[in-house]
Parts: sequence; structure tokens; C-alpha cells
Amino acid sequence: MALKLSRRWLIAASPFLLAACQSKTQQSVVEAGLVPLADGTPDYALAYAPVRDGGFSLPAIDYLSVDPKFLRQQVWYPTNQEPGTIVVDPANKFLYFIQPGSRAIRYGIGVGRAGFAWNGEAVIRFKRIWPKWFPPDEMIERDPSLEKYRDGQEGGPSNPIGARGLYLWQGNVDTLYRIHGTNQPQSIGTNASSGCIRMWHQDIIDLYERVQIGAKVVVLG
Repeated sequence: MALKLSRRWLIAASPFLLAACQSKTQQSVVEAGLVPLADGTPDYALAYAPVRDGGFSLPAIDYLSVDPKFLRQQVWYPTNQEPGTIVVDPANKFLYFIQPGSRAIRYGIGVGRAGFAWNGEAVIRFKRIWPKWFPPDEMIERDPSLEKYRDGQEGGPSNPIGARGLYLWQGNVDTLYRIHGTNQPQSIGTNASSGCIRMWHQDIIDLYERVQIGAKVVVLG
């Protein structure tokens, strides 16, 4: 008899349970800076649509052609890091922006190719919108064609830093590593950079608005 009652209760309660689940799903979608569709899933067509930013036109991301795990989403991520911290997982090509309640907003990233990997802790010393790009001396040595940018390349879609730049420092020392946009969207999910952390423009713009100067950045080994 108890089993029958339990089944009856489950049948009667199922619409409410379903509504509660959808509500939680929609909440996590909104917290990730996304717009939920009618079924509660993220509207990625809108999230990765063309963007007009700072006087520049940024193309849409062909999100249907990439592994869905690299799309921005809120995930369960237990950690001892404080909310507001950035945790970078180069091996899995993820960046986590830590939120309260063992949650994080996860973004797909591109990371350093062989010989250019970096790990450790740093802080965000500066945030820049459409910043100039200054190639390091060693990069110019590897590619002399970059000599023309020794004094900086103006911000714009062809600039490797892209729409936003977060500058990583250790104490009073500039690591020369950045979290930034990219004009090579196909590189997200790969080892392609010279050590910096690449993000789609639409995602770095979202992260830029969330993270504070002085925030801790942990790059896992």
C-alpha cells in the first residue's frame, strides 16, 4: 500500500518537480550571462551572435561546429578558492570564474602550445578594453616581421589581444601573460598560443565585466 501511495504522490508531484528543475536550470543559465530558451537551455545563437563593440564589428562564433563543453556555462565546481578567483585548467582547456556555493562559470579557452606553457599564481593588475599589443622581445626574435610592432600595435580586430585584456602580475613583476580575446576563434580548445590564455571575444567581454582588478588567478600545472 505504501508503494502505491508513493507512486501516486510521485505522479501528482511530478509537474512541480519538473518546474523546480527547470527553474534551477534557467537560474544557472542566467547567472552565466546567457538567455534561457523556452526549455531552459541557453540561447547560444544569441550569446555568440555578431557583436558591435568599441566601434569594431566582431563576427559570430560558429558554436555549432565546436565541442559543446567549450561553450560558456555554469557548472558544479567545488574548490577552496574564494569567489571571484579565476582558475585556469590548461590540460582540459577550461577557465573557471569561481562563484559562491561550489559553482563556477566555465569558459572554453586556447592555451600555450608545447614549450610555451605556464602555471602558477598571479593577480590581475590591469584590465584593458581594445588594448595595444606589445610583442615581447623574444617573440620578435622568433618572428622578425613583428619588429614593426615593437612600439605597439593599436587595438582592433587584427590585434592578437582582441577586445579585452586581463594582465597577470606576480608581485611587482609583469608575467607577460594575459587572458585575452582572439582573432583566431578556431584556436579555442587547442594548444596554439605563446602561453597566453585565449577566449572568444563574446566570452572575454563577459568575463571582463565580472572580474575585479586584484583578483587571484590560479593556472594549474
